[in-house]
Amino acid sequence: MANPELKTRRGGRSARKAVRTARPTTMLPNLKHGLPYTEPMSEEQIRKIDNASMAILEEVGVIFRDPIALEDWRKAGAKVEGELVKFDRALIRELISTIPSQIDYYARNPDNNVAVGDGKSIFVPMTGAPFVRGLDNERRLPTLEDLANFHKLAHMSPALHSSAHHIVEPMDHPVPWRHLRITYSSMKHSDKIFMGMTTSGKNAEDVMRMCDILFGRDFLETHAVTTGNINGNSPLVWDETMLGALRSFVSRRQPVLCSPFVLGGANTPASTAPAVAQLNAEALSALAYTQVVRKGAPAIYGHYLSTVSMASGAPMAGTPEISLMNFMIGQMARFYDVPWRTSNTLGGAKTFDAQSGYESATTLMAVLMAGANYIWHSAGWNEAGMHCSMAKFVVDAEQCAMGHRMASGVRWDDFDEALAAVRDVGPGGHYLGHDHTQANFERAFFMPKLFDNNSIEQWEADGAKEITERALAQAQTMLNEYEEPKLDQAKDEELLDFIARREREIPENGGLNEDY
Repeated sequence: MANPELKTRRGGRSARKAVRTARPTTMLPNLKHGLPYTEPMSEEQIRKIDNASMAILEEVGVIFRDPIALEDWRKAGAKVEGELVKFDRALIRELISTIPSQIDYYARNPDNNVAVGDGKSIFVPMTGAPFVRGLDNERRLPTLEDLANFHKLAHMSPALHSSAHHIVEPMDHPVPWRHLRITYSSMKHSDKIFMGMTTSGKNAEDVMRMCDILFGRDFLETHAVTTGNINGNSPLVWDETMLGALRSFVSRRQPVLCSPFVLGGANTPASTAPAVAQLNAEALSALAYTQVVRKGAPAIYGHYLSTVSMASGAPMAGTPEISLMNFMIGQMARFYDVPWRTSNTLGGAKTFDAQSGYESATTLMAVLMAGANYIWHSAGWNEAGMHCSMAKFVVDAEQCAMGHRMASGVRWDDFDEALAAVRDVGPGGHYLGHDHTQANFERAFFMPKLFDNNSIEQWEADGAKEITERALAQAQTMLNEYEEPKLDQAKDEELLDFIARREREIPENGGLNEDY
């Protein structure tokens, strides 16, 4: 909202400068799409993809490498042949029809509650990087402190609606215990929603128990508070680890992303439309299984998209076919009336360079125009996900804010007042001192803080700093200004007691103890 004092006086240069240099930390609301989606498929082509996917499910089938899932499917009426499951399309349609079209998420700070689906979207940072480029921009192994810093930056970035989970892998902590410390960091350093670790069924159960402590067990029965990711093994395989984690989340009515892992041309046909048909079949099989586990539980149509270089076999980002697939998957998800997830700002560049920017910008624009709801990997991703860049993280977050503004659509609420200004100013005048400008300069045009739009003389006078240097300075300033959103002391102590107990119970080396 504009400052009312600015409406009554002209000039206001110092006020405008203050707004430009201020660092807002209040989270932006849900992105509510105000632009038409890019939809390249006709109704006939949508049904062609649907029919091809259903034929794959009926005739080819999907492997479920999990005895519990196989028994669940047998009881649900699917045809089970060893680990291969074949589905009647009527069964798939019946099951996915019970998935809610919108998910309402509840954060520990109610001001940060968000919704996903039915035209509403959120931005979520990247996860899973085994390396980091920190404040010194050097590539190295991450620590728990690095993870905490990224959770703090996510908390302070207005366009990021979640603190995610293992944005970077804390390599200074034993693997069997990491899920506990990662979840605690997500809960402690931000009061936004967060993702829950799904590295095994047991780890997922630990996450659910930590959510019970933070929110209360009964609360989880009726409120979504976290999200799990379930990756498929394309082509057409779901494994025991992921399915066990799926059951842990879904049985507690917590949403999961049902995400085939697509390397176009390597684990899908080397053609865009058939690749989408396979991906769609894989996603539908997992979405349907969530409803076998618990009817009416929230779930999200997911995917990870990459195409493979036919010259080298390396995964690529920012390619035209990835954008086309996003457009098509958006249409399929809306055809089934379920929320959908995509990946954002991906890139294969090894540093935060022009390639990195082009790849990320191409993907960001595509996922916004495709109408994605859960927009994951929205900050920090570089080197095909091998490292999270602190410089890129803060620039990506600002780009998401710009995308939020664009995709929200054109504002019309001040149309008449602005037209009146045309009459006041008249030919040859200027608008800088007009009351309408003074009242609206803060929101009229997005003013990026990390892009330099000064003259080259001013840029040189300011030290000739390029984007990486400016971004790292911004990240350091944000971390210096960070204020922890304190956990309730009793809950904090209970969480730490739970972590300490589980670290005593779980063998540090992983072990073979099935009872922990």
